[in-house]
Amino acid sequence: MALSFRSRLEHASAPWVERLNTVPRPVGLVVLVALLVVGVVAPRPWGGIAFLVVSAFVGWLLFLTWQRLTMPERLMRVAVLVLAVAVAVVRTVPAG
Repeated sequence: MALSFRSRLEHASAPWVERLNTVPRPVGLVVLVALLVVGVVAPRPWGGIAFLVVSAFVGWLLFLTWQRLTMPERLMRVAVLVLAVAVAVVRTVPAG
């Protein structure tokens, strides 16, 4: 029996989630804030790349937790993901 894409991704993500759970929460928060600061302060392509990393992480967590979230939680997390992707696009695409 073939596993669905969600099952395969959840299975592949399990070691990473376990590893993430061992990291103290303040350290994870500092890394996230540092990436956001780099995204705002760094010059154009590098700032966008930092926001793309944050967007990928938020999207991955959203995908893994989607079935357990209520509708308002889903909407808020999708809004954060859309905002992060929009900022990444604005910071990556050259002006002009």
